[in-house]
Amino acid sequence: MKIHHELARDDRRAPLALAIGFFDGFHLGHREIVRRCRRIARLGWSVGVLTFSNHPATFLRPGSEPRLIVPLEERVNRLAAAGVDELFLVPFDGAIAPLTPDEFVHGVLLRRLGVCALVVGENFRFGARRAGDVQYLRETLVPRGIAVEGVATVSVEGERASSTRIRREIGMGNLELVDAMLGRPYALRGRVCLGEGRGHALGWPTANVEIAERIAVPKDGVYEGYARVDGREYRCLLSIGTKPTFAPEARKATLEAWLVDFQGSVYGREIELSRLRFLRDQVRFESIEALLDQMEEDAKAVRFPTAF
Repeated sequence: MKIHHELARDDRRAPLALAIGFFDGFHLGHREIVRRCRRIARLGWSVGVLTFSNHPATFLRPGSEPRLIVPLEERVNRLAAAGVDELFLVPFDGAIAPLTPDEFVHGVLLRRLGVCALVVGENFRFGARRAGDVQYLRETLVPRGIAVEGVATVSVEGERASSTRIRREIGMGNLELVDAMLGRPYALRGRVCLGEGRGHALGWPTANVEIAERIAVPKDGVYEGYARVDGREYRCLLSIGTKPTFAPEARKATLEAWLVDFQGSVYGREIELSRLRFLRDQVRFESIEALLDQMEEDAKAVRFPTAF
């Protein structure tokens, strides 16, 4: 996949079918948009995606932007795996935000990119004050012989699958529903960093996982799931929270994973946590003994696993 960091396309030998969107999480609805773009592209055409390196809210409403479902690198990789030939990856900034629908269509899509077909979600809005929509695109581009397709939303359990809904369900710990909307297991990825060593001292060595900033994280609690390290998968428990037993005044949540039957050190290595299911809320225990008893109880979920 060729990545363009500006809205320009010098080599136009292959006509361009273009999909537009932010594609955070690359859920079922996003996958359908890219699939339809590949379908609308004729033999010899290039399939492209126009997306932004930052969420538009970071420029339009700084401080109110949502946490992301996946880091930028994963979003790019998933678009490449879906068969995208060209990715136009640009910042959403003062060069983009003020464009009227007419300026975006004529100045960017037609003049700079030479689009020959366009695919977006049926609720797609664009341009300053979100003044442009699919109807405007059809009225403007179809008379020029440029196909425009507005892809219907995909529903999961009776409600539209959207990045906003996925973030909400992640925050509520409803990760089975999140998996269904993504069409794959939701995962947290990060690097194992040095912690306080308390788990090791208690006989339950844990990996302290440091994830990228501004990534959506499930609500505080204990989860069962799977951890992947160096290509091998282990059953695991994941604790998300502020360690209420040891640091009741703490405000920053940490992620600590205990891996079944793992021997060795994982410091500095990448770890992936997936197929997570909520077990219980975080609890402040009155004694270390009570905490250890609960940890033994929690471990039963991963030592004697049931099929997901």
